Amino acid sequence: MGLGTKNRLQQTAEACKEHLRTTFAAQAVLVEDYIREIEGSGKNHDVTNWSQFSDLAHDNAAMFTRLDERFCKWLNGEV
Repeated sequence: MGLGTKNRLQQTAEACKEHLRTTFAAQAVLVEDYIREIEGSGKNHDVTNWSQFSDLAHDNAAMFTRLDERFCKWLNGEV
């Protein structure tokens, strides 16, 4: 994996986390739990898991829409 790819994956992860923290600020504890669930912890920590919300067009609006839908499903116990 090239350095550019790693940087893009890190940027995607940071954008997703910031979006969740801003959009769902009233549910901060649940947001942090969701972030830990996506990224894993310890040896299983992997920020590349955020790429499941992005697409080849790198359209942030679409990525955030998918992220919001998935988070809401997670809150309702559907995921």
